[in-house]
Amino acid sequence: MSEPRDDPLDEPGPARNMDELVAEMYTTLRELADRAIGRGRGLTFDATDLVHECYIKLSRASEYQGLQRVEFVALAATVIRNELVDRARRRGAQKRGGDRERVTLDDEAALGGGPPIDMLDLDEALQKLHGLDERQARIVELRFFGGLSNEEAAEILGVKPRLVADEWTFAKAWLKRELSRGLGE
Repeated sequence: MSEPRDDPLDEPGPARNMDELVAEMYTTLRELADRAIGRGRGLTFDATDLVHECYIKLSRASEYQGLQRVEFVALAATVIRNELVDRARRRGAQKRGGDRERVTLDDEAALGGGPPIDMLDLDEALQKLHGLDERQARIVELRFFGGLSNEEAAEILGVKPRLVADEWTFAKAWLKRELSRGLGE
């Protein structure tokens, strides 16, 4: 069961434009970004930068106007993931030998804890999972990067929460195995 939130996403409310949604959801976005970058360990940017980049990217496209709150967070999860991967790629390209930046993703329940996860390794594993099961890859994105509950992810995907819970369990195990292989364990 999901924990109660200060700003429940399941309250439909009126559709809002992007500026209103970002203002209303800023704290939630900041928490998502903070969690996604592992509380900033070893990174040259912070959660505020990530939220601002997310806003810039979302506000450029008119098709994102009028989203409900849970749809907005789902979309923001995708943008946050993509921005972290883009930054890791740029950082790796700038360093000699293409060293990758290690990013700790602060969700021990998702991948079983352990050493920091390389964002590019995670992205590669998620792309591989997407090729095997698109819905499971989306569930990982919604739960891991978006912080959505099973119920909220089910609403976005149009499936039952129990299916999301089952597929989330499978996807976590699959990703843990894939990332362990990539880390040479």
